[in-house]
Amino acid sequence: MPRPIEDLLALMASLLQRGEEFCVATVVRTENATSAKAGAKAIVLADGTIRGFLGGGCVQGAVRRTAAAVLKDGTPRLIRVKPEDDVARATDSDGTELHRSACPSGGTVDMFVEPMRRAPRIIVCGASPVAKALADLGPRLGYRIALSAPAEDHDDFAAAEERVAGFDLTPLAVTEDDWIVVATQGKRDREALAAALGSAAAYVAFVGSRRKAATLTAQLRGQGDLGDARLARLKAPAGLDIHAIEPAEIALSILAEIVARRRAGLRQGVSPVATGSLAAVL
Repeated sequence: MPRPIEDLLALMASLLQRGEEFCVATVVRTENATSAKAGAKAIVLADGTIRGFLGGGCVQGAVRRTAAAVLKDGTPRLIRVKPEDDVARATDSDGTELHRSACPSGGTVDMFVEPMRRAPRIIVCGASPVAKALADLGPRLGYRIALSAPAEDHDDFAAAEERVAGFDLTPLAVTEDDWIVVATQGKRDREALAAALGSAAAYVAFVGSRRKAATLTAQLRGQGDLGDARLARLKAPAGLDIHAIEPAEIALSILAEIVARRRAGLRQGVSPVATGSLAAVL
């Protein structure tokens, strides 16, 4: 039996509360014989599990493949599942993405698949004035803040949703979609930089001069723990060149750089942290 919409809404709320990412798939149009009708809705979990009713097995493969792609790049998609004999190319005449169905019913189903992803995360390393300004300004632009700093400095970061004492980033389970800014500014710089560059994050920025960054990376290279590929990821100095001087101005330049890179990636179809339509809830 189809899952009642109230159950789906409750499941969505539970998933969002736990911070799990998922997709919502909605049937927007059907043609000929189909078991699901317009308005049918389901949740597709990150592991491909479908909760709800979109029709028989003929559409489920297409929904799972699409949901996996949508969760990866954060871009919603409209897809059309048609009998395989009617599918000769990747898109239909109106530009809708096509998927084949082997169902004998011969029906066609249009579905809208949208991602529900958590807001992108900035990991701030350090407790300097720039770090505090970043933690204050980041949430206003829709970013989650995680803090990596000595435990005695945590009280100054009320906006941080996650905190780790010191610079061991392991508890944060860093991924390539995270943005790391090392803003230690003279306090355990090398330790924080080593942790950031040793993580999976694709973006690691350092608040400091090019000369200081070069000195620190040379020291890290000499220790032999980090290869050239990891060291080459470092962006120093952090931020766009807007002639910033004050901590809040420097934080603004860093956030501007993150926004520019993130949005450029979305336009090109890659995934440096995309956010779905319910990201603001988290």
